[in-house]
Order: sequence, then structure tokens, then C-alpha cells
Amino acid sequence: MPSRKRAVLPVAGEPEEDVASWPTGRLLSVAARLVESRFDDVLAGHDLTHAGLIVLHHLQAQPRTQRELAVLCRVTDQTMSRTTERLERTGLVTRGVDPDDRRRTIAQITDAGRRTLAEARREERESQLLLGVVDDYEHFRAQLLKIVRHGSEG
Repeated sequence: MPSRKRAVLPVAGEPEEDVASWPTGRLLSVAARLVESRFDDVLAGHDLTHAGLIVLHHLQAQPRTQRELAVLCRVTDQTMSRTTERLERTGLVTRGVDPDDRRRTIAQITDAGRRTLAEARREERESQLLLGVVDDYEHFRAQLLKIVRHGSEG
């Protein structure tokens, strides 16, 4: 899978801008894109996408219908279908008919999917992007959780 082009600051040919003057929202947005781009490269080494990683996370506790996964991942049913199809092709999940409702498809993580999820999480923790840049990783993560939880409330 080809890796995406990384966001770089400053963009070649544009005047250098003082990022310290940026609004906080822009800083968060750019930081998120930079981290996601770097992590996408890690995931590509496992033939996995960010969307696929999220699905594996939601499947680790129990099998789920594609509809449940779509709701949990906040995507359309069609997007979830494509994501689970890809995960099935790579051997990270299995899909079958839901025994409670034969119209529904149910997905389940495989042993290979569990190993891949564990490896990807380990590599994320070891990522050089945040290590050495963030003084207190756990505090930083706690602050991000507050932002996400507060933003999800309303």
C-alpha cells in the first residue's frame, strides 16, 4: 500500500509562517494530520489502514454486526462494508451470517487480527513522533481524552 504524502511545515515555495501565532484549533488540526500521517506509515507495514485499526479495536471484546461497527466507528454502512471486506481479505477478521438475524453480517477478529492490533499499538507507543516531543505523554493523552469526550457530549 503506498504511503500518503506527509504534511510538511512550511510548504515549499510559501513564505515561512510563525506557527506560534496560529490559533489553537489550527495547531490541533495540523498536529493531528502529522501524527495520523506518521502512524499511517506504521499501519501500512501491517497492511492495515487507520479505519481497519479502529474496527479491530471494536472487535477485540466480541463479534459485532457490521451495523454495530458502523455506529461505533461513526461511518456509513457502505464504508464499514468496504473496511471489513478488506480486513477479511487480509485475514484479520472473518465475516459470516448473524445466527440471530440471517439478513445481517457479523464480523469477528482472528488471531492474526489480535496480533496485528497488539503490534500496531506497541509501535504507536514507541513512535518517535511523540517520544521526546511531549514532556508527559500520559498527561498529554489525558488532555486529549478530555477534549474528545467534551466535544462528543453535544
